[in-house]
Amino acid sequence: MAIKTEAIGKEWPATTYEVGKEKIGEYARVVGLDSPVHFDREAAKAAGYRDVVAPPMFCVVYSAPALGPAMFDDEVGMNFAAMVHGGQEFEWGEPACTGDEITTTSKCLEIFEKDGKGFYVFETRSVNQNGDEVVKGTWTNIVRGV
Repeated sequence: MAIKTEAIGKEWPATTYEVGKEKIGEYARVVGLDSPVHFDREAAKAAGYRDVVAPPMFCVVYSAPALGPAMFDDEVGMNFAAMVHGGQEFEWGEPACTGDEITTTSKCLEIFEKDGKGFYVFETRSVNQNGDEVVKGTWTNIVRGV
């Protein structure tokens, strides 16, 4: 099966996520964080945040939905059944806080073959309602047997 490369440079429609205080708290509890900045407004503000602050990896909650359409796009041609997670890299900017409306865009950076595997590299960029970049993500997926 030949790898399709037409989607390199393609961008998909943005998704928007409103950050909720309860979602931040749920996420923090699930991953074992107990800092009051993830649960209590006064503690977060005393620590210098605008409001209750999301843990850094909460970025997957608001940025991954923008990546889904890219991964399943016929132009990308990724065989999801043979896909394994290759890696993620994040560059954080402005912390995500309760009440933020985060808009995420996704783009295909690279598609290439190496050692009989397909490598699919995507970038997401998430900005808050003020246009401040919250996080830039690079997502690498590997498809076996191409």
